Amino acid sequence: MAAYSGRGLHGQTVEAIAAMIFGGEYKEGDALDVVALQERLGVSSTALREAMKVLTAKGLIGARPKLGTHVRPRADWNLLDGDVIRWKFAGRPDPGFLHDLHELRSIVEPSVARLAAQRRTPGQLEELQQALDRMVAADDPVAADLDFHRALLAAGGNELLVRMDVVMGAGLAGRDRLVHAANGGDDPVPSHLAVLEAIRRGDAEAAETAMRDLLAKAWRDVEGLL
Repeated sequence: MAAYSGRGLHGQTVEAIAAMIFGGEYKEGDALDVVALQERLGVSSTALREAMKVLTAKGLIGARPKLGTHVRPRADWNLLDGDVIRWKFAGRPDPGFLHDLHELRSIVEPSVARLAAQRRTPGQLEELQQALDRMVAADDPVAADLDFHRALLAAGGNELLVRMDVVMGAGLAGRDRLVHAANGGDDPVPSHLAVLEAIRRGDAEAAETAMRDLLAKAWRDVEGLL
Protein backbone atom coordinates (compact mmCIF):
# COMPACT_ATOMS: atom_id res chain seq x y z
CA MET A 1 0.00 0.00 0.00
CA ALA A 2 1.30 3.46 -0.84
CA ALA A 3 1.96 5.90 1.98
CA TYR A 4 -1.23 7.71 2.99
CA SER A 5 -1.32 11.49 3.19
CA GLY A 6 -1.02 11.62 6.98
CA ARG A 7 -2.91 14.90 7.03
CA GLY A 8 -5.85 16.02 9.14
CA LEU A 9 -7.64 14.23 11.94
CA HIS A 10 -7.64 11.01 9.97
CA GLY A 11 -3.85 11.06 9.69
CA GLN A 12 -3.39 11.99 13.35
CA THR A 13 -5.57 9.04 14.35
CA VAL A 14 -3.56 6.61 12.24
CA GLU A 15 -0.30 7.93 13.69
CA ALA A 16 -1.58 7.74 17.27
CA ILE A 17 -2.71 4.11 17.01
CA ALA A 18 0.46 3.11 15.16
CA ALA A 19 2.52 4.69 17.94
CA MET A 20 0.62 2.61 20.50
CA ILE A 21 1.38 -0.57 18.56
CA PHE A 22 5.04 0.11 17.80
CA GLY A 23 5.59 1.59 21.24
CA GLY A 24 4.53 -1.70 22.80
CA GLU A 25 1.31 -0.52 24.43
CA TYR A 26 -0.56 -2.97 22.23
CA LYS A 27 1.20 -6.22 21.45
CA GLU A 28 0.57 -8.92 18.86
CA GLY A 29 -2.82 -10.52 19.48
CA ASP A 30 -4.03 -7.78 21.84
CA ALA A 31 -7.65 -6.72 21.42
CA LEU A 32 -8.37 -3.09 20.57
CA ASP A 33 -11.32 -1.60 22.41
CA VAL A 34 -12.69 0.57 19.63
CA VAL A 35 -15.05 2.53 21.89
CA ALA A 36 -12.29 3.24 24.40
CA LEU A 37 -9.93 4.28 21.62
CA GLN A 38 -12.50 6.67 20.21
CA GLU A 39 -12.98 8.31 23.61
CA ARG A 40 -9.26 8.43 24.34
CA LEU A 41 -8.36 10.02 21.01
CA GLY A 42 -11.40 12.29 20.97
CA VAL A 43 -12.32 11.44 17.40
CA SER A 44 -15.52 10.53 15.62
CA SER A 45 -16.44 6.96 14.80
CA THR A 46 -15.94 7.83 11.12
CA ALA A 47 -12.37 9.08 11.66
CA LEU A 48 -11.53 6.01 13.73
CA ARG A 49 -13.06 3.67 11.18
CA GLU A 50 -11.06 5.26 8.34
CA ALA A 51 -7.87 5.02 10.40
CA MET A 52 -8.56 1.35 11.07
CA LYS A 53 -8.91 0.77 7.33
CA VAL A 54 -5.42 2.19 6.76
CA LEU A 55 -3.89 0.07 9.52
CA THR A 56 -5.73 -3.01 8.28
CA ALA A 57 -4.38 -2.49 4.76
CA LYS A 58 -0.88 -2.30 6.20
CA GLY A 59 -1.37 -5.63 7.98
CA LEU A 60 -1.20 -4.23 11.50
CA ILE A 61 -4.72 -4.92 12.70
CA GLY A 62 -7.53 -7.28 11.81
CA ALA A 63 -10.97 -8.33 12.93
CA ARG A 64 -12.12 -11.88 13.62
CA PRO A 65 -15.11 -13.48 15.32
CA LYS A 66 -14.62 -13.74 19.09
CA LEU A 67 -11.28 -11.89 18.87
CA GLY A 68 -12.81 -8.70 17.56
CA THR A 69 -10.45 -5.95 16.40
CA HIS A 70 -6.92 -6.93 17.34
CA VAL A 71 -3.24 -6.44 16.56
CA ARG A 72 -2.19 -9.00 14.00
CA PRO A 73 0.97 -11.12 14.33
CA ARG A 74 4.16 -9.40 13.20
CA ALA A 75 4.44 -11.95 10.40
CA ASP A 76 1.36 -10.31 8.84
CA TRP A 77 2.70 -6.75 9.00
CA ASN A 78 3.59 -5.24 5.65
CA LEU A 79 7.24 -4.55 6.36
CA LEU A 80 7.75 -3.33 2.79
CA ASP A 81 5.38 -0.43 3.44
CA GLY A 82 7.04 2.95 3.86
CA ASP A 83 4.83 3.99 6.78
CA VAL A 84 5.40 0.72 8.63
CA ILE A 85 9.16 1.13 8.29
CA ARG A 86 8.93 4.74 9.47
CA TRP A 87 6.91 3.70 12.52
CA LYS A 88 9.45 1.03 13.38
CA PHE A 89 12.23 3.60 13.38
CA ALA A 90 10.19 6.01 15.51
CA GLY A 91 10.59 3.80 18.56
CA ARG A 92 13.53 2.00 20.08
CA PRO A 93 15.96 0.61 17.45
CA ASP A 94 15.33 -3.03 16.62
CA PRO A 95 18.74 -4.67 15.97
CA GLY A 96 17.21 -7.52 14.00
CA PHE A 97 15.27 -5.18 11.75
CA LEU A 98 18.30 -2.94 11.18
CA HIS A 99 20.34 -5.99 10.18
CA ASP A 100 17.60 -7.16 7.82
CA LEU A 101 17.50 -3.73 6.22
CA HIS A 102 21.27 -3.73 5.76
CA GLU A 103 21.10 -7.21 4.27
CA LEU A 104 18.42 -6.08 1.80
CA ARG A 105 20.46 -3.06 0.76
CA SER A 106 23.55 -5.25 0.35
CA ILE A 107 21.65 -7.50 -2.05
CA VAL A 108 20.04 -4.71 -4.08
CA GLU A 109 22.22 -1.61 -4.20
CA PRO A 110 25.55 -3.04 -5.45
CA SER A 111 23.69 -4.57 -8.39
CA VAL A 112 21.88 -1.28 -9.00
CA ALA A 113 25.22 0.57 -9.00
CA ARG A 114 26.55 -1.88 -11.60
CA LEU A 115 23.49 -1.31 -13.78
CA ALA A 116 23.70 2.45 -13.33
CA ALA A 117 27.27 2.46 -14.63
CA GLN A 118 26.00 0.83 -17.81
CA ARG A 119 22.70 2.64 -18.27
CA ARG A 120 22.82 6.09 -16.66
CA THR A 121 21.82 9.10 -18.70
CA PRO A 122 23.44 12.54 -18.52
CA GLY A 123 20.39 13.80 -16.64
CA GLN A 124 20.65 11.02 -14.08
CA LEU A 125 24.35 11.73 -13.57
CA GLU A 126 23.42 15.33 -12.89
CA GLU A 127 20.83 14.28 -10.31
CA LEU A 128 23.42 12.12 -8.54
CA GLN A 129 25.91 15.00 -8.59
CA GLN A 130 23.37 17.47 -7.23
CA ALA A 131 22.50 15.11 -4.37
CA LEU A 132 26.20 14.72 -3.57
CA ASP A 133 26.67 18.50 -3.65
CA ARG A 134 23.86 18.86 -1.10
CA MET A 135 25.54 16.20 1.02
CA VAL A 136 28.75 18.24 0.96
CA ALA A 137 26.84 21.38 1.93
CA ALA A 138 25.44 19.41 4.89
CA ASP A 139 22.33 21.59 5.14
CA ASP A 140 20.19 18.45 5.31
CA PRO A 141 22.49 15.41 4.95
CA VAL A 142 19.68 12.92 5.59
CA ALA A 143 17.57 14.27 2.72
CA ALA A 144 20.62 14.51 0.45
CA ASP A 145 21.60 10.91 1.16
CA LEU A 146 18.07 9.77 0.43
CA ASP A 147 18.03 11.74 -2.83
CA PHE A 148 21.33 10.15 -3.90
CA HIS A 149 20.09 6.61 -3.40
CA ARG A 150 16.76 7.36 -5.06
CA ALA A 151 18.61 8.79 -8.05
CA LEU A 152 20.77 5.68 -8.08
CA LEU A 153 17.72 3.42 -8.25
CA ALA A 154 16.41 5.45 -11.18
CA ALA A 155 19.78 5.31 -12.95
CA GLY A 156 19.68 1.51 -12.79
CA GLY A 157 17.10 1.64 -15.56
CA ASN A 158 14.88 -1.08 -14.13
CA GLU A 159 11.28 -0.11 -13.45
CA LEU A 160 10.80 -2.77 -10.77
CA LEU A 161 13.96 -1.80 -8.91
CA VAL A 162 12.77 1.81 -8.84
CA ARG A 163 9.75 0.59 -6.87
CA MET A 164 12.16 -0.54 -4.14
CA ASP A 165 12.33 3.14 -3.24
CA VAL A 166 9.33 2.66 -0.95
CA VAL A 167 11.17 0.34 1.42
CA MET A 168 14.74 1.47 0.75
CA GLY A 169 13.88 5.14 1.08
CA ALA A 170 11.97 4.85 4.34
CA GLY A 171 14.55 2.49 5.81
CA LEU A 172 17.48 4.66 4.78
CA ALA A 173 15.86 7.80 6.16
CA GLY A 174 15.23 6.08 9.50
CA ARG A 175 18.75 4.69 9.63
CA ASP A 176 20.31 8.07 8.80
CA ARG A 177 18.30 9.91 11.44
CA LEU A 178 19.30 7.31 14.02
CA VAL A 179 23.01 7.68 13.22
CA HIS A 180 22.99 11.48 12.96
CA ALA A 181 21.08 11.81 16.23
CA ALA A 182 23.71 9.71 18.00
CA ASN A 183 27.13 10.69 16.71
CA GLY A 184 26.88 11.57 13.03
CA GLY A 185 28.90 8.54 11.90
CA ASP A 186 31.75 8.75 9.39
CA ASP A 187 31.77 11.38 6.67
CA PRO A 188 29.55 9.84 3.95
CA VAL A 189 30.82 12.05 1.12
CA PRO A 190 33.98 10.11 0.09
CA SER A 191 32.18 6.77 -0.22
CA HIS A 192 29.30 8.29 -2.20
CA LEU A 193 31.77 10.16 -4.42
CA ALA A 194 33.56 6.88 -5.19
CA VAL A 195 30.26 5.36 -6.32
CA LEU A 196 29.42 8.37 -8.48
CA GLU A 197 32.86 8.52 -10.10
CA ALA A 198 32.72 4.84 -11.03
CA ILE A 199 29.25 5.29 -12.52
CA ARG A 200 30.40 8.38 -14.42
CA ARG A 201 33.31 6.39 -15.91
CA GLY A 202 30.96 3.58 -16.86
CA ASP A 203 33.01 1.14 -14.76
CA ALA A 204 30.38 -1.36 -13.62
CA GLU A 205 32.71 -3.49 -11.51
CA ALA A 206 34.18 -0.49 -9.70
CA ALA A 207 30.69 0.93 -9.08
CA GLU A 208 29.55 -2.33 -7.51
CA THR A 209 32.68 -2.54 -5.35
CA ALA A 210 32.36 1.09 -4.26
CA MET A 211 28.75 0.52 -3.24
CA ARG A 212 29.71 -2.54 -1.20
CA ASP A 213 32.35 -0.46 0.57
CA LEU A 214 29.79 2.31 1.20
CA LEU A 215 27.33 -0.15 2.73
CA ALA A 216 30.01 -1.73 4.90
CA LYS A 217 30.89 1.68 6.35
CA ALA A 218 27.21 2.50 6.83
CA TRP A 219 26.70 -0.72 8.77
CA ARG A 220 29.67 0.01 11.03
CA ASP A 221 28.00 3.30 11.96
CA VAL A 222 24.83 1.43 12.92
CA GLU A 223 26.64 -1.38 14.76
CA GLY A 224 28.17 1.15 17.10
CA LEU A 225 24.67 2.07 18.30
CA LEU A 226 23.39 -1.45 18.99
